[in-house]
Amino acid sequence: MQYEIRGGQFPVVICTLAANETMITESGSMVWMTPNMHMETTGGGGIGKMFSKALSGESLFQNRYTAMGGPGMIAFGSSFPGKIMALQLAPGRDFVLQKRAFLASEATVNLDIHFNKKASVGIFGGEGFIMQRVSGTGVVFAEIDGELVEYQLAAGQQMIVDTGNVAGFEPSVQIEIQQVPGLKNKLLGGEGLFNTVLTGPGRIWLQTMPISGVASAIQPYIVTN
Repeated sequence: MQYEIRGGQFPVVICTLAANETMITESGSMVWMTPNMHMETTGGGGIGKMFSKALSGESLFQNRYTAMGGPGMIAFGSSFPGKIMALQLAPGRDFVLQKRAFLASEATVNLDIHFNKKASVGIFGGEGFIMQRVSGTGVVFAEIDGELVEYQLAAGQQMIVDTGNVAGFEPSVQIEIQQVPGLKNKLLGGEGLFNTVLTGPGRIWLQTMPISGVASAIQPYIVTN
């Protein structure tokens, strides 16, 4: 599979497949394709797998697109202004993503749930107790809300991130929640009550415009009857 990411604020990833190669998506993000791309909707696993998908907020079904009778082309589009990030997976090289990040991948990629070990992360963290873990081999494409910023944290190095701005990280990175210091800061600072703390070693990916932040910003201007 070869790919090209094109576009500005609403990017697409255009994938060129050899005969019998397959791509999967769980979000119904196909935007165009050649006529020889065969679509099949599956449960993506047994009952246990579907239960874990429900817990993580993922779709219960996968769409599989296979190039039949020769090379094919398929494009997947972002659902929100931002970026599309390509991650190359290999044995022992997994990634953890926020649960809405998965866009599409090669069929050799495994998508599982990732439980944050600290209860406080689940209760107060912007992405909740459950995130996505991608493993296996091949390329996975992730949606990023807004712009993408990457940091490489050294062992013990920390980054404090506003809730919801964590797009993903390597499994070696630890995640926990800390309170915003000071009662006045909590009540008047406008930054919420908690921040996410990421501790290295490992790479982290941050997004500048989470959907939750956009929703909060426009809520005061929505007129309801």
